[in-house]
Amino acid sequence: MLSRFIAVLVIVAALLGLLFYSQYRSQVGYVSGFIEADEIRVGSRIGGRVQEVLIEEGERVTAGQKLFELEPYDLLEREQEAVERLAIRQAEHQRLVNGFRVQEVAQAKARFEQQQALLEKLRAGPRTEEIQAARARVHVAEAELTLAKRKFDRREELLSTNAAAREEYEVASEQLNAASGLLEVRKEELALLLAGTREEEIHEAEARVEEARQAWILTQSGSREEEVQSAKAARDAAAAALAVIRAQKEELIVKSPVDGVIEALDLQKGDLAAAGAPVLSVMDLSHLWVRAYVPQNRVGLQVGEQLPITVDSLPDQRIVGRITFIARQAEFTPNNVQTPEERSKQVFRIKVDLPAEQLQSVRPGMTANVWLQSVDEWTAGDDG
Repeated sequence: MLSRFIAVLVIVAALLGLLFYSQYRSQVGYVSGFIEADEIRVGSRIGGRVQEVLIEEGERVTAGQKLFELEPYDLLEREQEAVERLAIRQAEHQRLVNGFRVQEVAQAKARFEQQQALLEKLRAGPRTEEIQAARARVHVAEAELTLAKRKFDRREELLSTNAAAREEYEVASEQLNAASGLLEVRKEELALLLAGTREEEIHEAEARVEEARQAWILTQSGSREEEVQSAKAARDAAAAALAVIRAQKEELIVKSPVDGVIEALDLQKGDLAAAGAPVLSVMDLSHLWVRAYVPQNRVGLQVGEQLPITVDSLPDQRIVGRITFIARQAEFTPNNVQTPEERSKQVFRIKVDLPAEQLQSVRPGMTANVWLQSVDEWTAGDDG
């Protein structure tokens, strides 16, 4: 009887021990998760045909390293045209800002004075000397016509008696016609001088004088403000167009944004890369963390708190992480965590960053255990 009682006590003690151990383990314990990293999907904003692929899948790359290059197509020619267009716009704007040169001002003044002199001459009308000279030219033309008429009559008379050649007669006829035409011209010139300057001629001359005067004033006062601003706007537009082309040119060479590993690469020379579409991914190894799920009874953790972490593939390595995120709402444990019973419980997702000095020894995808106890307790437990 006593032995049976002792056996029962042993069994009860064992059960109590297991219960105590279970409670202790659940309070101290750990949660499992995976080491993760940011996956950056990389592409080109302009797209085009792939000219060269410079990396391979799984290769480690550094920030700024060339990954692949696209063919420029007509981008280089468009850039040169934009450079030349900008140079023209800059020169025009600078010319208006600087104003007119001394030589240009002098030329404008000379044109104004010339037009002014012509107007005054028209207003004054023909001088007496000009009229007398015109009359004299009429008299000379009349005398030349009389002489040509006599010569023609003489050749005509001789031709009828066969005393003169036909050729001499024709020459005399041409001279008579020329003298007659010249007399008409001289008479018209004299008539114009006697009639004086017409009113419409004076109005036209006045308009030319005013135009020349305004041009001279403009050269003295410099460019108008609206012209300068318009030229400036044209210059800025040309500069912006060039900047857009050069930004597109930079997109021909796609570089890694971070230090990391080429995670996925579906690209080869000759492929057409769509604009704005990712064609490869880079795993950012400069920032690693463990994603884990904590039971509701351990939600007392705080952001910024340090927790011990162990990695299955590195059993002898001690890692201390820092909590950077705790979910505000509970959720059900993911299917890849622990047993079906555990997955049915609600948990809080946490994110524990790994220290920079540990980044070289671990890799994304490794299984890690986040211990739900302070670093001091964890260290003391190991020492004991």
